[in-house]
Amino acid sequence: MKEFNITGVCVGRKHYVVDVSKKINQIIKLIEKEEYFTINRARQYGKTTILSNIYDRLKDKYLVIDISFEGIGDNAFTSEKAFVEVFIRLVSRRLIQNKVDQSIIKDWEEFKKDLDGFEELSRKITQLSQNSSKDIIILIDEVDKSSDNQLFLNFLGMLRNKYLDREKGRDSTFKSVILAGVYDVKNLKIKLRPDSEKKFNSPWNIAADFDVDMSFSSEEISSMLNEYEKDHNTAMDIDKVSKEIYKYTSGYPFLVSKVCKIVDEKLNKDWSLKGIEEATKMLTEENNTLFDDLIKNIENHKELYNTIFSLIVNNKVIQYNVHAHSLGIMYGILKNSNGRLTVHNKIYEIVLYNYMIAKKQLEDIGRELSDYSTIGMYEDEKGNLDIKKALLKYQEYMKSVYSKFDKEFIERQGRLLLLAFFKPIINGKGFYFVESHTGFEQRQDVVITYGDKKYIIELKIWRGEEYHKKGIEQLEGYLSLENLHEGYLVIYDKNENKEYKSKLIKNIDKQIFAIWV
Repeated sequence: MKEFNITGVCVGRKHYVVDVSKKINQIIKLIEKEEYFTINRARQYGKTTILSNIYDRLKDKYLVIDISFEGIGDNAFTSEKAFVEVFIRLVSRRLIQNKVDQSIIKDWEEFKKDLDGFEELSRKITQLSQNSSKDIIILIDEVDKSSDNQLFLNFLGMLRNKYLDREKGRDSTFKSVILAGVYDVKNLKIKLRPDSEKKFNSPWNIAADFDVDMSFSSEEISSMLNEYEKDHNTAMDIDKVSKEIYKYTSGYPFLVSKVCKIVDEKLNKDWSLKGIEEATKMLTEENNTLFDDLIKNIENHKELYNTIFSLIVNNKVIQYNVHAHSLGIMYGILKNSNGRLTVHNKIYEIVLYNYMIAKKQLEDIGRELSDYSTIGMYEDEKGNLDIKKALLKYQEYMKSVYSKFDKEFIERQGRLLLLAFFKPIINGKGFYFVESHTGFEQRQDVVITYGDKKYIIELKIWRGEEYHKKGIEQLEGYLSLENLHEGYLVIYDKNENKEYKSKLIKNIDKQIFAIWV
């Protein structure tokens, strides 16, 4: 029986896979044009699976040599001779597996005494290209292993020179070279001359832009669920479930597969929207290498950490700039959303919120929260969340600690304070995520689910009665979209003489419970 795969390459006979044929077609167009390029995407973004698909599609038409720098060892980068020997061995293994003519393999493997550098390797590549009856495509996975090594840059420089000479009709070489890794080696630099410390050029500036969207659309997710449904007949609403998975993952391949795997294996195949939500909750609470990398990357880059903090905690609108935000984009943490910089997906946002909440609780929110928010403290007799009681307690907490924070802190981090308060209350029984909106009053909606009920809390800064009324109308509109009749409003009032009050606002079929803090 097939399963959802979250490790290594996805294999159709063993795993439920997304139909990525459109992506492969785009990539093959680049190959047919004899382009050299890099597939640089974040960890666990499906790069290896894409390379495997390319191999399967082209192996009959071309001689496709797929190798990986994963696990080749540090000794390979001690000298040109060591690197060339490893490269020769990796390619030779693939030539044998591809059942290439023995004379070609023998010629490729024939080591000479002067085979000690890239000049000799260049000659061998020329011979291999001339002797092969098919054009040669080479795929190199896990190039991150060596991307910061001068020998690797020299290797790219050699491939670059051969590419340029081929274009001039002076050499024979690979038809296309595809490198795969997290880092875009197109931006790495190499010295033009050994005696020059100032003149640099990219050894991969010949590379074509790789603009293929590697994330899964909801339609592509549907293609995998259709395959699953044929085997299991769960009667799921594939279109709705696919859109719900996309809502939380933004199509990040590992996250898509992981959510599906949790539903299938741990939630008794509950393919309802509630099941997807529960799987997402379970995922955000687990330790895995992807989340470890996520935290490591923001902690290792202070500017990236501060950018994300501004986005999700301070709700700051930041205009997307491919150069200024290249690091976060490369790591798959940030993305362009209609000209605005945003966190790539809701799951990342939740994980980052939880992490930053934990840090803030230790730093400057204080231990007083433990007196106000604990599991089960705000449940009614039916086991539902008594959210009005919780909000009034939050108001009490804010009143008691207000003097500790300046006005700017309250405005910047009001949402963080609210989530820090609610996290222990809903822990284990509930789930939250954040909907941020631009435009009027920079709306911030916190969506909490607890049991079978959903609660929408909007956070606002008090800017007068007129804006307040418009904000009420917007919240009512959002409640209508969610088919809810009651919403909640937390108003941060920076006035010194403010009144800590609450109010139930009724309007036709909607009512909003508001507190001022």
